[in-house]
Order: sequence, then structure tokens, then C-alpha cells
Amino acid sequence: MTIEILTIFPEMFDSVFSSSILGRARAQGLLDLRTRDIRPYSASKHKNTDDYPFGGGAGMVMMAQPIMDAMAAASASLPGARRIYLGPRGRKLSTGVARELARQESLILLCGHYEGVDQRALDTCTDEEISIGDYILTGGELAAMVLVDCVSRFVPGVLGSAESPEEESFSDGLLEYPQYTRPRDLNGLAVPDVLLSGNHADIRRWRRRESLAATLRCRPDLLEGAVLSRDDQKMIKELESECSSES
Repeated sequence: MTIEILTIFPEMFDSVFSSSILGRARAQGLLDLRTRDIRPYSASKHKNTDDYPFGGGAGMVMMAQPIMDAMAAASASLPGARRIYLGPRGRKLSTGVARELARQESLILLCGHYEGVDQRALDTCTDEEISIGDYILTGGELAAMVLVDCVSRFVPGVLGSAESPEEESFSDGLLEYPQYTRPRDLNGLAVPDVLLSGNHADIRRWRRRESLAATLRCRPDLLEGAVLSRDDQKMIKELESECSSES
């Protein structure tokens, strides 16, 4: 999969894209992660990419011309790529969105900055807008890093185990169950016996119950959209009953 990022701060991505899972995936040829500096495409004498907004207001706005020319060059090198602007008005990034984007052969991500981007660039150069949450960032670079990391986990071969992305939080609409590793006993804190039993059916049931418990406790809103089996619904009732008894 190829992902190209249009930004005025390409140096921000160097460490992130050369480290950990992303760095390994690049070295193995599973991911082609590129950055394209928008500044050289500016037609202005000083290569600036921002200007004052028409109508007044605080701050500066990214100019349409440099973005349009940078996007044209990126699209020429990646024909058919899905063009995404990282902005607050878009649909929210989720596991489902990440899976969908991971099926694309290539993506082009546009990072905004300052007070926003000239709407003409968004109207002509992007296919959609995606938000990573309801909060304010100084620019789209951090949002692009989050999207790349999230999407790349669903690209075949990027993770060591094909099951890994399907067992983590939000993969099935629920939070993940607790995890433990050695030693078995740490300062009197022991690993749950079921995880040491070797009974895989019991372990799966324990993990599912703990996943439901964590979701019910921390993010009950997620249960409304989760696909729940009869066993799941039975366990939720048991957990709710236990909570009522404790209170």
C-alpha cells in the first residue's frame, strides 16, 4: 500500500515512519510511505503557503494554489488514489473506516494548518474529509500519523499475527480484555488461573466476558452498536446483576 502525505512540515514524519511497526513494514516493502512538501509548489515569490482570509478574522488560511498544484503532482504519481483531507468536519476515524481505507491501493492525505484551508482546494482536490476526534490540533500532521498507523494495521503482513488487529479494542465494537505476561506472581498480584489452565474454550469465554465487562464499565455506549450473541447478552445481564449487588 502506498500513502503520500501533503504537508508543509515533512520532517515531522521522519521518526514516526522509520520506527517500530511502520518502519519494519516499510523495510519489508509492505508500505510505501511518502511525504510531499507543499511549499515548493507555491507560485509566490517567497514560497508562502498561507494568506489572510477574505472577510477578516483571526489567523491565516492555507492558499489553494500550492495545494492544488501539489495534489496534481501527487495524483499523477498515484493515479486513482483516494484523496483525504484531515479536518474536523469529516466522518470520524474508526476501526470500520480503517478497514475500508486499508483496501485501497493508495491514499493521498492532505494536512491542513493555521486556521484552515481555502475551500476551493478542498472542493477540487479531495474526495473526502476525515476527523480523528472532536478536539483541536495545530495542524493535520498528527492526525495523518494517527490515520496511517491505524490503517496500516489492517494491511496484510504489516502485523506479525493475522489475528492481532481483530483481537484488539474496537475490532468488534468492544474494548479489549486484560492482558498478562510473566512472572505469574508479582508482589502478590497473580495472573488469573484460567489463563494458565490450558483450556482454550475457558480462556476464550473468560476473555469475552472481561471484554464485555470493560466495555460495560468504561464505554457502555459501544454496546448499542456491537454485534452481540445470546451468550454475550446473558453475560451482560450477569455483569449488570453483579454491579447492582455490589452497589
